[in-house]
Amino acid sequence: MSSSDTGRDRIIEAATRLFAALGYDGTSTRMIAEAAGLNVATVAYHVGGKRDLYLAVMERAHQAERQVLEKALAEMTPDVEGLLTLVDRYVELCVTRPEIPALWMHRWLSDAADVAHLDDEYVRPLMEMVSEAARGVVGDEVDLDFLVWTVVWCTHGFGSGGVLDQHGKRRKLDDPQAVDRFRAHMRRTVATAIGAPAGRAG
Repeated sequence: MSSSDTGRDRIIEAATRLFAALGYDGTSTRMIAEAAGLNVATVAYHVGGKRDLYLAVMERAHQAERQVLEKALAEMTPDVEGLLTLVDRYVELCVTRPEIPALWMHRWLSDAADVAHLDDEYVRPLMEMVSEAARGVVGDEVDLDFLVWTVVWCTHGFGSGGVLDQHGKRRKLDDPQAVDRFRAHMRRTVATAIGAPAGRAG
């Protein structure tokens, strides 16, 4: 890997952390440069301006998400357990790559509103892939769009807000026990929505 590639990767990683934590609107190029240990001119040389950085971050996040979902869909059995295992895989993706739901949560709050094409370019194709795979498992009485979005909404919301324990502490994606409970809950939620037993957590 060339030093140029290394510099670009370091910048994108720093930008990812900051955009996930603070949002696009709350992050400056100077903050990204400082987090990467570089100056603003070097950042501009490697990646461009803040908008270019944001596009690179979102593209990288999308490719990571797409890769996981395509693999999970390829391995999915066309039955209820296959669908619930797909839910498990999505939760696991968000656990291992918490920056992905964090980036999208900021967009839901109108962050980077001037970058309007990402939802149509990135979100819609993935949602359609998942809906198509689920269509053979669920009945016509199930609103498939809302079922798939329910998993996304709940998982992203859990990653952002977590659940309060008895001591008032928030338990989120970095808490294995809370994640296990959340995964089991999502399996029950989807199973109930499609009129099937929840089965085992995978």
